[in-house]
Amino acid sequence: MTQDRKTPQGIADAVQAELVELSELMTEPGERECLRCYLLRMINEFGCDGAHRWTIRWRDRRAPRARGLPRRLAQLGGCCDCEVMLNVFPQYPETDRLLPCAGQPQPGSAAPCNLRPLRRTA
Repeated sequence: MTQDRKTPQGIADAVQAELVELSELMTEPGERECLRCYLLRMINEFGCDGAHRWTIRWRDRRAPRARGLPRRLAQLGGCCDCEVMLNVFPQYPETDRLLPCAGQPQPGSAAPCNLRPLRRTA
């Protein structure tokens, strides 16, 4: 039995479904967005929850075969998303805004993009 969209429960269900869809769209990694740029964007917008929440979301969509990625990042000092940024990917140009991602070096790779050419315009 489906809820009528005009009933309070039907309206609540429709709003909830729309919020889920919007959250999916807002947190979707760009087609070629590298892990570093994605993490910066997500942490800037939504913060870090002390886990690899954004790393896992990126991995599942951009590098699904990299099942051991969170473990490897933790071994490098990145035990959560913000620690990945501080300890694994600390080389980021000093700017007052986030730079556009230059794109994954190769599909499925967690290596950061090359932002050197963008530094001059930042």
